[in-house]
Amino acid sequence: MDLPVTPPVKPMLAKAVYEVPRAAGLVYEPKWDGFRCLVFRDGGEVELWSRTDRPLTRYFPEMVEPLLAALPQRCVVDGELVVVTGDGLDFDALQMRLHPAESRITRLAGEIPATYVAFDLLALGDRDLQPAPFAERRQLLEGAVAGGHERVRLTPVTDDPDVAEDWFRRFEGAGFDGVMAKRSDAPYRQDKRDMLKVKHQRTADCVVAGYRLHKDGQGVGSLLLGLYDGTGGLHHVGVAASFAAPLRRQLLAEVEPLREGALDDHPWRAWAEAAADERTTRMPGGMSRWNAQKDLSWEPLRIERVVEVRYEHVLSGRFRHTARFVRWRDDKRPADCTYAQLEEVPPAELSTIFGVAPRGSRPT
Repeated sequence: MDLPVTPPVKPMLAKAVYEVPRAAGLVYEPKWDGFRCLVFRDGGEVELWSRTDRPLTRYFPEMVEPLLAALPQRCVVDGELVVVTGDGLDFDALQMRLHPAESRITRLAGEIPATYVAFDLLALGDRDLQPAPFAERRQLLEGAVAGGHERVRLTPVTDDPDVAEDWFRRFEGAGFDGVMAKRSDAPYRQDKRDMLKVKHQRTADCVVAGYRLHKDGQGVGSLLLGLYDGTGGLHHVGVAASFAAPLRRQLLAEVEPLREGALDDHPWRAWAEAAADERTTRMPGGMSRWNAQKDLSWEPLRIERVVEVRYEHVLSGRFRHTARFVRWRDDKRPADCTYAQLEEVPPAELSTIFGVAPRGSRPT
């Protein structure tokens, strides 16, 4: 490809905040919950690259034709790959697309096709647009994708913080991941946290059902969290991790006494036999679906301790991102740690964003 901006490109990043900022010169966009994707088009050639410089074209072959139809002859676009269903954005379905078997990729491309949402323009023709202010890049992007293919969309933008607040509250139920805030006069700076990502933040009390050692062997790397459903089944809902070294050692001292006899009546004892049965409760352990070399071994603990964690939102019954340890809750019984405590967010209509009702339904 002969473009003014070529791979590898490290996308511009964001700092996390928890309230919509209100300052002159800011513009806002919904934060899409998908795969960050840079699109390079030079004539009849299209290449898709991830934020970690991983080629994505082979995993999303159905996107080549729409991108050729919707984008200018020579351009570099920053955006997000998402899977849109009747229930909202489906990140689990998107993850299913990263599969080594070409036959499976081809089948899933037809069953759960992706959509590309463009939100920045890095190059157009022979011009490198990275030094240009975002306001100019956005204007050029609108001209580049306006009236494009139904599976190539332009993200909405506003300079009204009240509208951004509305997006932040209302669109979460459709699977959006917050709101982005950008300076209208800012250039595109690769790998720099020059944007703000407004994230949801909530707390929940969870059972501590196990742990994994840190890679240095000096403390807890992650706590395995569980919540009970209405029938008394304990589901693995995620992990709390990213502990500072002193806290890792402190947590290990806290959980070590719970190891003795833990597996005798542990509700996840049979996870290995049950993992292939999609009807069972969610359980940890075993080989990673995405990285066969990743060690997911864990140490079971007696179901006696409760921890309060901070989380952003829930997707398919699990914490979408790693939870943060807040404190031990020895005043709470494990049996009280149920899904009922989680905040329910009503679904939002994706037609508000796309202008048309999304097709299809959530895969089973």
